[in-house]
Amino acid sequence: MRAEHPDLRVDLGFAASSTIVQQVGQGAPADVVVLAGPEPLAMLDPDLVRGDPVVVATNTLALAVPAGPGSDPGAGPVASVEDLARDGIRLVVCRPEAPCGRAAQTLLTDLGLAPRIASYEPDARATLTKVELGEADAGLVWGTDVLAADGAVRAVPLPEGAEVVNDYPLAVVSDDPAAAWFVEAVTSEDGRKVLADAGFGLP
Repeated sequence: MRAEHPDLRVDLGFAASSTIVQQVGQGAPADVVVLAGPEPLAMLDPDLVRGDPVVVATNTLALAVPAGPGSDPGAGPVASVEDLARDGIRLVVCRPEAPCGRAAQTLLTDLGLAPRIASYEPDARATLTKVELGEADAGLVWGTDVLAADGAVRAVPLPEGAEVVNDYPLAVVSDDPAAAWFVEAVTSEDGRKVLADAGFGLP
């Protein structure tokens, strides 16, 4: 894409999906939005959307714990998802209205667990930060968040997390030709490789 359009500049903005929807609805400049799940997409003003949104990636939940010394996830108080139900465990999750919060609730319900939640954070990034700082014993976040943390946290095995899949729809919200070029780049073979390398699943 860069070779074909050397003058094209891509400005990226990151925020919770609900915040992105709100900002775009209030007129914030944007050509393309990628949202964490179908629920935020449904909140987007349909008059703003050009064409049909396309799911470009998927994600699954991970159970993150502080890195601590060594590399064994079993070294801390949370060595398995069942430990979340123990007294005194500080578990942080996303707020229920956030995609990661809905996914966490689905997972815990499916497992029959009702752990005490120490705090509800606005998004996965804030949830992970609590774990990174040692302010929580564990946090339910996206697998890509753990990978991006680059060793600051560890993932406790969570095979059940693979059953809770979140789609990432991409929607064009402007008539700028650059938007179509960006979609083409993201859905190309090279774009899909970038997403896979970041830990995303590919639809």
